Amino acid sequence: MTIKAVIFDLDGVIVSTDEFHYEAWKKISDEEGIPFNHTINNRLRGVSRMESLNIILERAEREYSPEEKQELAERKNEYYKKSLVNLTPDDLLPGAKDTIDELKRRKVKIAIGSSSKNTPTILKQIGLADAFDAIADGNDITHSKPDPEVFLLAASRLDIKPEECLVVEDAEAGVQAAIAGGMNVAAVGDAGLHSQDADYRLERVDEILDLI
Repeated sequence: MTIKAVIFDLDGVIVSTDEFHYEAWKKISDEEGIPFNHTINNRLRGVSRMESLNIILERAEREYSPEEKQELAERKNEYYKKSLVNLTPDDLLPGAKDTIDELKRRKVKIAIGSSSKNTPTILKQIGLADAFDAIADGNDITHSKPDPEVFLLAASRLDIKPEECLVVEDAEAGVQAAIAGGMNVAAVGDAGLHSQDADYRLERVDEILDLI
């Protein structure tokens, strides 16, 4: 395997804002009288904001119009963004910073491929705004994971062929997106425990250094 670039998902790989997402969705759900818990929240991993909302609304007692859905999604995002001010470099997941630094030392190109539209804010808060050679995020794409669009865009911005990229993902939707894009994929976190399709299943992100 010749790997010339590593494309990282952001949330759950570099940093975890899962609890911030959970609290924001829980607040929306409580306001609307819709059941919501961590089990439901796990289904939201790696999917877009609107798709996440649709999953939550499966338990609603009424139908919501497109306009109402948009308002709910925007309200949730405002709750979430307010919580991001609490993020610091101390919130980087174990091994993430060392992995980034070592890949740079080895002259391996690195990118972010995330469905989140808050990627720039998160990277700034954790001190990695200028750490990557390319960024593709929810502000750039039409289709979220498991569609490969965000990873293919990241590879294009790196000027690296998809088959020469290794994607690092913690969600099954992201694993499937990488596969659909013709890329190698290392699963960490939840996907590392459960994914049947990833090329590599790892406990920590820094284990990818043994693959390159």
